[in-house]
Amino acid sequence: MQVGPVYHTGFTVSDIERSIVFYRDVLGLKLIKRQTGTAPYLATVTGFAGVRLEAAFLQPAAGGSVLELLQYVSHPASATDRATNRPGNAHLCFKIDDLRSACAELKRRGVTLISEPTEITAGAHAGGWAVYLRDPDGFTVELYQSPSASPADAAAAASGAAHRG
Repeated sequence: MQVGPVYHTGFTVSDIERSIVFYRDVLGLKLIKRQTGTAPYLATVTGFAGVRLEAAFLQPAAGGSVLELLQYVSHPASATDRATNRPGNAHLCFKIDDLRSACAELKRRGVTLISEPTEITAGAHAGGWAVYLRDPDGFTVELYQSPSASPADAAAAASGAAHRG
């Protein structure tokens, strides 16, 4: 068997409206579809008899795979522990051109950052920059600036790090 490209990533959320606002209005994804799911096949696929789901599908403006947000209206449950070291947890990573500016904007909007933008100093992505942040349900979202994204911004970020250090 050989699978194809990632079609979508799904997050179960507690409040779909709040999550749409975050991914659309804060991160800039495009809302491409909304729907309510009650079809019998969904009970089979999810394992929840009589399930009712609210779903939203979002995509980065530049294209790529889709983010599916699901709210279990009929079978709500409490959140799982979101610590990134917990087996079973995952994160979603978006490429970005100007990480420092994005992080400043996110802070102004009240988004919780796990750290300041950090230079990647080893491995396959050395020379790039990354930061983890949390969405409204505590999911980890990573923003990644590749080494070639913006040399001027990378130099500015390095200069800022040197002044803080």
